Amino acid sequence: MKFAHLRVEGQTTPRLSVVSGDSALFLDEVMNPAPRDLQDLIERGPDRLSEVRDAVDTALAAGAELLPVAGLRHSSAVLRPAQVIAIGANYAAHASELKLRSETAMTIFSLWPNSLSGHGSTTAWPEDLTTQVDYEAELGVIIGRPARGVHARDALDYVWGYTVVNDITARDLQFSEAQWSRCKSFDGFTPTGPVVVTADEIADPQDLWLTTNLDGRVLQDASTNEMVRGVAEIISYLSRSATIPAGTLISTGSPGGAGYSRNPQVFLRDGSTVTVSIEGIGSLTTHCRVI
Repeated sequence: MKFAHLRVEGQTTPRLSVVSGDSALFLDEVMNPAPRDLQDLIERGPDRLSEVRDAVDTALAAGAELLPVAGLRHSSAVLRPAQVIAIGANYAAHASELKLRSETAMTIFSLWPNSLSGHGSTTAWPEDLTTQVDYEAELGVIIGRPARGVHARDALDYVWGYTVVNDITARDLQFSEAQWSRCKSFDGFTPTGPVVVTADEIADPQDLWLTTNLDGRVLQDASTNEMVRGVAEIISYLSRSATIPAGTLISTGSPGGAGYSRNPQVFLRDGSTVTVSIEGIGSLTTHCRVI
């Protein structure tokens, strides 16, 4: 199944929806009570997901009205995650182009919740604070139940679903500060979506293709099998030191092709449109404004 937080134009509160092809069904129209958002659905466990499947199947069989997704507004696909963890330098090509080491301990940092935004949103930043804003295509992993001391062979059993992440980064700040959270956590710097796909629909998270298209030009084009540490190893590693709560979003790193490392350099600019795509999940578009 594919889930999204959608709203009708003019509404302020996003509603958890099931997406099928180009159409969507608001869950609050077919369930009572309905999950308030994806985090609520995840925290209530697998039985609640089964109830959603049954309710949707019943509604569709009864002729429930589907709305075209194109006419709806997206909020972040992970609207209220337990936390957001990012993995840095997890593709050898990207680590090399930024002159970072990937063979030592895993690079881990947090992204602030204010940075979350949705498909089709506009992300703005002040020109007097950063002039080197870069894109990063990443596979997002959503944890489905608390994970503590998980072995890598069992780690994928803890995955609830997957989404697309664009880990937007102010490179000039990244290389002037010891920590990476601020340079990647401006308002709107973590677009996610357009949907979350349940784990049963992704046979192998290490066999997905990622691309980044900036203003009509493909700048990243790689497979998740190029990760230095795969999804299972990441989950296992993180769970050794602390419990990973249900609903946690893990952004698993970006492949080579960053704008910072190109000659000449390529950065997001006022009026840019950047689309990150992952096969089996979808395409996530962000519009850019410099203020």
